[in-house]
Amino acid sequence: MSGTSAATEHDFRVKRDPAPLRHGVTESIRNAVALGRFKAGQRLPERDLCEMTGVSRTLVREALRQLESEGLIEVVPHRGPIVARVTPAQAEGIYQVRMELEGLACRLFAEKADDDQRAALRAALADLERAHTLSDPLAWLNAKNRFYECLIDGSGNEALGFTLRMLNSRVMLLRATSMKARGRAAASLAELHELVDTLMTGDGQAAWEMGTRHVRNAAAAAIALLRADETAAVAEA
Repeated sequence: MSGTSAATEHDFRVKRDPAPLRHGVTESIRNAVALGRFKAGQRLPERDLCEMTGVSRTLVREALRQLESEGLIEVVPHRGPIVARVTPAQAEGIYQVRMELEGLACRLFAEKADDDQRAALRAALADLERAHTLSDPLAWLNAKNRFYECLIDGSGNEALGFTLRMLNSRVMLLRATSMKARGRAAASLAELHELVDTLMTGDGQAAWEMGTRHVRNAAAAAIALLRADETAAVAEA
């Protein structure tokens, strides 16, 4: 997948549908960051965001406050909002938490999900495969989020779902980073196929092992790229 170059071709304007408009604005900015339209450390001028989304400054500011609370952006004195940087050490911490939470979600899904939830997860995986075939980063990102929503739903644990969603902004940044690694998107899809097959067996322990392995592989890809970027930045300084 072409990542950054494809991201610039996407229309991030918010569609005025029945869904709450503020939620749509927040999602649009979050996706733009995740797809590389705005880089780590880059300023997020309100005027640019208004033009990108097609909404008012008031809605943009509300969205920025939400994204700040999620850790996706930070407000710097005299500079305004910027995209938060994730260091390799921070990424390791995020992946440690994600591994435990997603491993638990996989275990619970295998043990508790009903037929409809299992069918929904399979459908989400099929959507993810189509997105990969189209080499569409935004479609891939949306399909990946949908897959995890189905996984969370099937786990039947409200507290687990809430915690994973709170972590989602940082995870999306790292997920986009890991996907830049050559061959990672295809490997990720193959791992998810194995994971879904395991989830359908009802073996909670095997599902936990498969789920944590998937996160561990994503962590290795993302952290290696973050360390390479950090080394390059030091060399240029």
